[in-house]
Amino acid sequence: MKILVINAGSSSLKYQLYDMTDESVLAKGLVERIGMDSSILTHKPTGKEEYTEVSEILEHTTAIRKVLNALTDAEHGVISSISEIEAVGHRVVHGGEIFKQSALITPEAKSEIRRLFDLAPLHNPPSMMGIKAAEANMPNVPQTVIFDTSFHQTMPEKAYMYAIPRVLYNKYKVRRYGAHGTSHDFVSKEAAKFLGRPLEDLKTITCHIGNGGSITAVKGGVSVDTSMGMTPLEGLMMGTRSGDLDPAIVPYVMNKEELTVNEVNSMLNKHSGLLAISGISSDMREIEAGMEKGEANSTLAFEMYEYRLRKYIGSYAAAMNGVDVIVFTAGVGENSSVLRKRVLEQLTFLGIELDDSLNAIRSGEPRRITTANSKVEVLVIPTNEELVIARDTFRLVQ
Repeated sequence: MKILVINAGSSSLKYQLYDMTDESVLAKGLVERIGMDSSILTHKPTGKEEYTEVSEILEHTTAIRKVLNALTDAEHGVISSISEIEAVGHRVVHGGEIFKQSALITPEAKSEIRRLFDLAPLHNPPSMMGIKAAEANMPNVPQTVIFDTSFHQTMPEKAYMYAIPRVLYNKYKVRRYGAHGTSHDFVSKEAAKFLGRPLEDLKTITCHIGNGGSITAVKGGVSVDTSMGMTPLEGLMMGTRSGDLDPAIVPYVMNKEELTVNEVNSMLNKHSGLLAISGISSDMREIEAGMEKGEANSTLAFEMYEYRLRKYIGSYAAAMNGVDVIVFTAGVGENSSVLRKRVLEQLTFLGIELDDSLNAIRSGEPRRITTANSKVEVLVIPTNEELVIARDTFRLVQ
């Protein structure tokens, strides 16, 4: 079975085509600048040269059509006909309490996703545009939705509830939902496989650290706590997001600066985090380069980022009464040996012994970065959220 995986944003669309007989990627690519007359399609067929096309793509239906044309192109394509695509899987950020697992797309499912727009206003509406666009281009092909929040639906009430009037939960479902669930699910399973140990026996802390970041406590294979909250703003300090802060800061700053709700929301989501403290960038590579030059603001930004990350790891070890495995994944987690070293050097109370030579290795494969004597295994595992979507789609359609 060939499955097309789609991750739609407001002005972009990522895709991968899988052959599920061996879970191989036949092609992948990206459509950028949707809504403009100079949109860019970058198509990467496996075993063939990369192909780029610049054209006018004003909405997602045209973007999907361009993707399908590329996939079936005589020179750059990897399939002879659209009919070879037997299912489509969509990434959707927020599934609320309704979607505790992945689901087939039905009129009822689409209605529920729309109802959740308020919980993920930047993410769910573009996902719906991707769903509609795929339906328009492939009307008879089964489609599925895989949610970032589903993996965290196993959290106990004591972990997901906020200490505010319960009426707000009863009326509006104000609670912790988490995010990056497909990634945390994938790497926790891969960690058990790598170690050759039953997933059910492990207490694992998974650190998905990219421009956005979250940490999850995975006990026996299920999420018991996670750092992101009702929205992706809570938790760690991130590239442009503030992460945890005193909620009283919001009305205080709004009053002092005469900010609107939208303005303060933009400040906390787009103008905070590493970018705000360093004053130069939200990219960890540039922050580390600034540190090497002795830039004080870059150094402070890095130290704040690392400190908060380390505190969450410690708190989740306490939440699970121990930890067997810590996993680093995503862009920063997989590539910043400096960050991993700084974090782990301050976690020796857990019995962690970092192997500097293993930590310095750059590899696209799962690997251990601790010594044989370390009481806690620390792994670097590349995440693969698209594969999780493809697998769930395959299971649902089958």
